[in-house]
Amino acid sequence: MTNNLSVVINADAPQVWTMLREPSKVAQWHGWQAEDLESEIKQIYFSGDEQESADHTSLTVHGGDTFELHPVPEGTRVSITRGALDHDSEWAAWDEDITQGWLTYLQQLRFALERHPHGKRHTLFLHLTDGKGSAIEKLGLADLPAPGEPYQVTLDTGEDISGKVWYRTSHQVGLTVHGYAEHGEGLLVVADHPAIKDVRAEGDGSMVVVSTYDLGAGALDAVRSAWESWRSANYPESEPAS
Repeated sequence: MTNNLSVVINADAPQVWTMLREPSKVAQWHGWQAEDLESEIKQIYFSGDEQESADHTSLTVHGGDTFELHPVPEGTRVSITRGALDHDSEWAAWDEDITQGWLTYLQQLRFALERHPHGKRHTLFLHLTDGKGSAIEKLGLADLPAPGEPYQVTLDTGEDISGKVWYRTSHQVGLTVHGYAEHGEGLLVVADHPAIKDVRAEGDGSMVVVSTYDLGAGALDAVRSAWESWRSANYPESEPAS
């Protein structure tokens, strides 16, 4: 498994470009719902120093990272080239975490376009910083089939989930989940981020992003309760689910 900042999306380049250049569309795949999501999107994509190519196939965002769109028979290949960092800056120490974040967001972009292009997601986010070990292993997701293959598993949260393996990399797993959407599927991403020595003293960290679509209040509360109970039992020092 490799960490490749490139995905092929079953959509044409203008559709992808719209998802990159309309704030409300960016909010359906970038990161997760939080109080600062709107300001983060504005800073990265709409701060005024971004650079767009005239043919709408290249976008350099704040910080110097560049999206490139290339038409391919299957749709559009979307790649991110990381900008050069000043290694004396505070951000240099977080370089690998930023790369891992872009990897997650690219897959969430692909999912949004292919599965819910007009949908509105509701997310659940867990930032697990206790250094209590791999969330992928704790959840029972270390031995999944290859990407594109169906799976069925009982998570350590107690949930029985099924769908297809969306992607796998050295540190991340993405799964489509039937029970996370009223129609179609939602997306579950679990990522184990490597420790950054001398910066993150608490050791290795993990994160969970659950993207749901059109679930009723009861179903959404059940999903949240299952994940929060699991977090409390396995990573008691981490912040509650948001």
